[in-house]
Amino acid sequence: MQIQLSFNELNWFALVVAALSAFGLGGLWYSPVLFVKIWMKETGITEESAKSANMAKIFGLSFLLAMLASILLGLFLGHDAGGGVGALSGFLIGLGTIFTFLGITYLFERKTLAHFLVNSSYGVAALTLMGFIIGVWQ
Repeated sequence: MQIQLSFNELNWFALVVAALSAFGLGGLWYSPVLFVKIWMKETGITEESAKSANMAKIFGLSFLLAMLASILLGLFLGHDAGGGVGALSGFLIGLGTIFTFLGITYLFERKTLAHFLVNSSYGVAALTLMGFIIGVWQ
């Protein structure tokens, strides 16, 4: 398998938007609307301990990691993927990597099924959304 694009052929605007989409989805995913109560219970993080976190460091490094994922997904998808192929590719990559390897890690760390499902399904959903965005705009 060959990488479809070189770095200078990437649509950097699409990659930044895709990386930012992971933040938007994460904001919803880990909010009271969806899974924050389960996630906080499973991690042992409280509202008080969350307030003491270095959020600039967390968000800054998270964005860099989302950008890396976006760049690699963009290299994989190439120019003519389209939204459907991009979303399907993101979904399959997420399912085949994030879901499986977090599953293995969580088994060895003896984490709960709920914790695993909240975190792994976010990764799969984020890559699906990122793949769609990159596929449309690449």
